Amino acid sequence: MDYATLTSLNPSEFEDAAGGYKTVGDMAGQAKDDVENRIIASVRKTTDGQSVLEGHAADAAVTQLRKLATNFHYTQVECALITTALNSLAYELRAAKDKLDAAVEDAEAQKFTVGPDGSVSYPAAGDKVDGKVPEGGTVTGSAKGKPTNQPIDPTGDANDAADALERQAANIHPNPNFGRAVAIANRIAQAVYDATQADEKWAPKLRTLKADDDLIVSSHDWVDAQNDTRGVRSGAKDYLDEIKPPPQNGDPRANAQWWKGLSKDEQDAYLSMHPASLGSLDGIPSEVRDEANRIYLAETKAKYTSELADIPKEPTRYEANPNGSYPAVVETEEWKRWDEKYKDRIVKLNRGLDAMKDIQARFDQTGKDKLPPAYLLGFDPDGGGRAIVANGDPDTADHTAVFVPGTYTNLGKSGSYIGHMVNLWQESHALAPNQNISTITWIGYDAPQSIVPEAMSPSYAERAAPDLNRFLDGLQTVQGGSKESHTTVIGHSYGSTVVGQSSIDGKLAADDIVVAGSPGMRVGHADDLDVGSDHVWSEAASSWKDQVPAGGKVAGLGGDSDISWWAEMLPFGYAWSQNVPSDEDFGAHIMGTDAKDHGDYWRPASQSLINQAAVVTGNYNQVEGG
Repeated sequence: MDYATLTSLNPSEFEDAAGGYKTVGDMAGQAKDDVENRIIASVRKTTDGQSVLEGHAADAAVTQLRKLATNFHYTQVECALITTALNSLAYELRAAKDKLDAAVEDAEAQKFTVGPDGSVSYPAAGDKVDGKVPEGGTVTGSAKGKPTNQPIDPTGDANDAADALERQAANIHPNPNFGRAVAIANRIAQAVYDATQADEKWAPKLRTLKADDDLIVSSHDWVDAQNDTRGVRSGAKDYLDEIKPPPQNGDPRANAQWWKGLSKDEQDAYLSMHPASLGSLDGIPSEVRDEANRIYLAETKAKYTSELADIPKEPTRYEANPNGSYPAVVETEEWKRWDEKYKDRIVKLNRGLDAMKDIQARFDQTGKDKLPPAYLLGFDPDGGGRAIVANGDPDTADHTAVFVPGTYTNLGKSGSYIGHMVNLWQESHALAPNQNISTITWIGYDAPQSIVPEAMSPSYAERAAPDLNRFLDGLQTVQGGSKESHTTVIGHSYGSTVVGQSSIDGKLAADDIVVAGSPGMRVGHADDLDVGSDHVWSEAASSWKDQVPAGGKVAGLGGDSDISWWAEMLPFGYAWSQNVPSDEDFGAHIMGTDAKDHGDYWRPASQSLINQAAVVTGNYNQVEGG
């Protein structure tokens, strides 16, 4: 970059190029959605329970369409990165060009001349010396950050020393124009230097934003995309710092206000640079969270796959006992080192990949049996993991159901719990075919991973309650208020304890509560819950089929009952003094159930599931009592 190039440079050309890539990215995103939600759904569309297209050819077609959708998604992600990179380059070049233009304008105002190399010529001026006015001259500037040949104190700063020398020279120079010319020349040199730095920074970064020359989007490509994101994010710091960040620890309404306050370009830039954090923000439109989390999911899946492939092959485990004694074989030292280093990590990676496959399987089901598109509203592989998956768009739903699972819940159980809400959507859709319904699996907390001692403690519910309340508030925010959707929260097992605790800790943003196999809700009566006793519904199989309600009494997860005053005199009196939702004294509507065990409340076409669907759709008169 030199003075002449910067003078003729038009940063808007880079913004126009960014706009072109944005258009391509938007087209790719729309194509991806069309393939996933319309074309594949049409192939899977059923008539009288039968797929329109069946057989190996249909399955092969769907497989190829999914690969095509992945190609479009990858194109969308990479175009978003290129868009941000080009906009950032334009931002930095415009700042340099503005500096240059301002310096040249000042030079012209003072009747100085800027040469084609950026030097500044100044006229004669000042008091006469030996009868002559000090002559004019030409100076060339230097930029801060650029190496200088001027001698300086090695313990000092080069730029500070150079500035001091220039000020000294200007003060003693007989021509007052000299100092002003030097200052302007330095500004010109700084502008050229800044533009050169931007060019040298972004040229290699943009060259790396190039996909392999094939039609296969591999794990390597997604890992590369994640690296590209980090590279663009670090390079575009100044540009991105101009975008207002989300409020720190903001509530859903503050998050929504922040998002709406960004321009479309700012929204796109933030999404491309921070998909993981954006996807976790309650109060953001579901469509945006879905796209952010799908990027994070694809990149995480690729990262796990690549890491698993890089783990050395398991060495031989056993060898003959070198001591010749019993046992005849022993574990090799090489295997022991391998096992200690890699075993737990392999388990973690495989569990995460299995969960991601389960989530992807739900995406692939769209259109099957009229199932609507899925929205990934939350994803995090760390710790026990998080996954929030909605069947149907909750932002426009007439009826919304949020399912909170219980003990042993983790990312690895995603498939089962997502399946529960698929079944509930089907039954709810059958009861209200002309209304929009969204059923959501909320794996959004660290659940107990053992009955004893973890599930005996309310501490897990106490930590989970703020997250559930924030999620429900976020749904209500994007829906437009409490009256825009009828919301049912469904708690299974310890998940019902979380729901109860959420009602204690805050205002539960729900219209109805359904619990199944509840060990207790931390309150003694349905009236103690936010929705009121008339909107609390309980399912519990007989005690020999589902022992969790009785176990909850022993654990003390319920609340005081009206018979507490004399229950203490009975054997296990403390347990008998506890009310759980399946107790008549609790005051909930007791619904009929044909569950065969503690996990059987979501079996297709079961009485348990149909009753839940009746509550979810507000068809209370169709609920069968127990």
